Amino acid sequence: MSVTRDLIEADDSMPGVLLRQDPELAEILLAERRRQSTTLQLIAAENFTSPAVLAALGSPLANKYAEGYPGARHHGGCEIVDVAERLAVERAQDLFGAEHANVQSHSGSSAVLAAYAALLRPGDTVLALGLPYGGHLTHGSPANFSGRWFDFVGYGVDAETGLIDYDQVRTLARTHRPKAIVCGSIAYPRHLDHAFFRDVADEVGAYLIADAAHPIGLVAGGAAPSPVPYADIVCATTHKVLRGPRGGMILCGGALAERVDRAVFPFTQGGAQMHTIAAKAVAFGEAATPAYAAYAHQVIANARVLAAHLAAEGLVVTTGGTDTHLITADPAPLGVDGKAARGRLAAAGIVLDCCALPHGDARGLRLGTAALTTQGMGEREMRAVATLLAEVLRGGTDAAAARNGVRDLVTEFPPYPE
Repeated sequence: MSVTRDLIEADDSMPGVLLRQDPELAEILLAERRRQSTTLQLIAAENFTSPAVLAALGSPLANKYAEGYPGARHHGGCEIVDVAERLAVERAQDLFGAEHANVQSHSGSSAVLAAYAALLRPGDTVLALGLPYGGHLTHGSPANFSGRWFDFVGYGVDAETGLIDYDQVRTLARTHRPKAIVCGSIAYPRHLDHAFFRDVADEVGAYLIADAAHPIGLVAGGAAPSPVPYADIVCATTHKVLRGPRGGMILCGGALAERVDRAVFPFTQGGAQMHTIAAKAVAFGEAATPAYAAYAHQVIANARVLAAHLAAEGLVVTTGGTDTHLITADPAPLGVDGKAARGRLAAAGIVLDCCALPHGDARGLRLGTAALTTQGMGEREMRAVATLLAEVLRGGTDAAAARNGVRDLVTEFPPYPE
């Protein structure tokens, strides 16, 4: 690759030093910015961070090595980054009403790993949502550390409604007496009954771990019920709906604070990424505002409209709708499976994921409204997206024509207007 002089001169948002020093990489970054700005981002786990979050990620804090915790680092010169981490912790605690927050986890998966390390020993039994029903890799996949180190038992969903089979959860807990129960999913579009899971965990003497990677941003905006009052440990990501940098965090009560912190460092991670922690602090501050609360509620309103119109267009929406930002749907009635549908839509500039569908080997579609809502799109645009998506899958609109429709939407609602 080589970046053209015209491209360099036309773009004034990228630091000139990168354009001068590494034009090859500069072109890659510009190409990705163009991709994000000319396609519809419907991946449920993605969002657009604010310019302030991006600024923190590119700050001098990226230079600092800071193993340990504020006031107890293994490196000198941490007096400034200590302030940044304390600020992130305080903002997270205030935002979620948690007694303790650890903001060092590099990802949602590493947060879950630390939670298991704090509470479990290899070979312990864990009850979690089965992988075919929306469980995460860290919920017992044989390809993941969780499936290799622990004995996972999977609960499922009702065959008719697609809703979690809570009776089965209680029965399996009584039968297997797990050391921990995990509630959370990457593809379940409904709110979870955290009080029920707490009751079952107490009955069998298990810890309750909430994997809230997807809904935590809705919780921050008061648009979804919080697992914090019920779970022993809450694991989450700071991107997705929360709209922060890619990373993880852990919330817990004071009694488990030391065990959680030691499970993150030194047991599962080394030096904290201080630029990312600073960006998390920015995101927590943004999420505490009335504007963010309005955003979180609009995310759900958009998802419900999108789900309803996808169903009207002929897709089978699992559970009959959504309570969150997330929708899963079967495109088979339109004559295409999930994998083929994803490729066809990608060619048209509509970016989303495949997912497993309950009670079958077919693949469906998983999509979300967080990014489109950040761009300012509302319910009118969700109806347009549903129509466009269905037309592409039916073959009534070719990729070139669909891209024109996509371009019209993203031109009206650019991710970074400035």
